[in-house]
Amino acid sequence: MNIHTLVIIAANLFISLRGFRDYSFFEQYKFNVGALRNGENKRWISSGFLHVDWQHFIFNMFTLYIFASIVINQLGVFNFYLVYIVSLLSGNLFSFYFHKNESRYSAVGASGAVTGILYAAILLNPGMSLYLYFIPIPIPSYIVGVGYLLFSIYGMKTRLGNIGHDAHFGGAVGGFCLTLIVAPWVLENQLWVVLLLAAPIGLLMFLKKNNKL
Repeated sequence: MNIHTLVIIAANLFISLRGFRDYSFFEQYKFNVGALRNGENKRWISSGFLHVDWQHFIFNMFTLYIFASIVINQLGVFNFYLVYIVSLLSGNLFSFYFHKNESRYSAVGASGAVTGILYAAILLNPGMSLYLYFIPIPIPSYIVGVGYLLFSIYGMKTRLGNIGHDAHFGGAVGGFCLTLIVAPWVLENQLWVVLLLAAPIGLLMFLKKNNKL
């Protein structure tokens, strides 16, 4: 495992463990719309290192472990950390935007940051195939990416499950946009993948503009 992936996993482990054991700590640092509106800005970052339980933590860190090396190898260490933090923030910004009138809305988890890393990896290596546990055949990564964003839109529209679909979508957008900024060659070499992954983002904007979301 790359040392820089390990650094992020260790940070998530340390802070999540503290949250598991100390309810007041968890409440103080989780994402909460009301608290953020009152100026508790530390929550923009801290909430991305807390998790609800071990299953939540393991799923996020396992996904990070799989895709982090692609981003590190192609973008470098600094840009890897940058994609991670920007995606974390953009995921929380999406959550805040879609729940700004719900002062009690709360969330935690590295899902936004990890999804940003996933989408960066798809842009950088669209030829890779992914396996989904309920489909026993390899699926091109760009199809998984588009499908995931469409599912996130559906989840946001229907409020499906106790899942921060808006944070996932926002994290993906953060990873997508930042990768294009730091790796402009992707636009030249993989323009069709860029346009394909951008389509659900355009759909989200259309639905929001027309009050259908």
